[in-house]
Amino acid sequence: MAMDIVIVDSYKSMSIKAAEIIAEQVRKKNDTVLGLATGSTPEGMYACLIEMYDEKKIDFSAVVTFNLDEYIGLPPDHPQSYHHYMHRHFFDHVNVKAGNINIPHCEGRDPGSICREYERKIREAEGIDLQILGIGTNGHIGFNEPGEYLYTGTHLVELAEETIEANSRFFDSRGEVPEQAVTMGVGSIMGAARIVLLASGESKAEAVRKMCSGKVSTGHPASLLQLHRAVTVIADREAASLLKNNNPACQ
Repeated sequence: MAMDIVIVDSYKSMSIKAAEIIAEQVRKKNDTVLGLATGSTPEGMYACLIEMYDEKKIDFSAVVTFNLDEYIGLPPDHPQSYHHYMHRHFFDHVNVKAGNINIPHCEGRDPGSICREYERKIREAEGIDLQILGIGTNGHIGFNEPGEYLYTGTHLVELAEETIEANSRFFDSRGEVPEQAVTMGVGSIMGAARIVLLASGESKAEAVRKMCSGKVSTGHPASLLQLHRAVTVIADREAASLLKNNNPACQ
């Protein structure tokens, strides 16, 4: 099935569009299960959702959330943990119930048990209704890095050098960036009823082009999204700059 590509003029427009899609989903199904992403790309989307909440245009009280990933070795209160990120950018400002928030808790625990527990929780929630994704410059989604094979379920991953380098801007030094993480697998992601992927900036243009090439490869994990039944890509003009009208996957 072809991806639905929405090209917008700016990062702000991308953020507003993504927030509107989430708001529509939550209004339609108040106990929606949301899959959430971190990083710089979705920050504007979260800001828009907070504004909608403040204006009483959306109610998150019955919403359940699952985050894509978390670093190994960072406590939840570490400034660069994804627990901290989500509370700073979203959860502390809206009415998602604490008991409905799911983020892998990776400090001082066996990674295997963390992954099994997370998959069990996703199954008990009957899967994800709407999954938000970003895309790495190397085509990773979540922390599913390019490789000979990909894991279907939540798993421990060794972060690629390119990913560590890209994330080092959030830390005081590159040496502080964790080298491992727990991430949802591509099977967990592809199991979502709907997927919305956000892409902003020229640095993501090649990754977006490969994602929409009509070819699927574990060497570019985002390309697997071409096989999903309901994917919307929201990209600003810089991120979409290498797309051509004859791309078979992008219509």
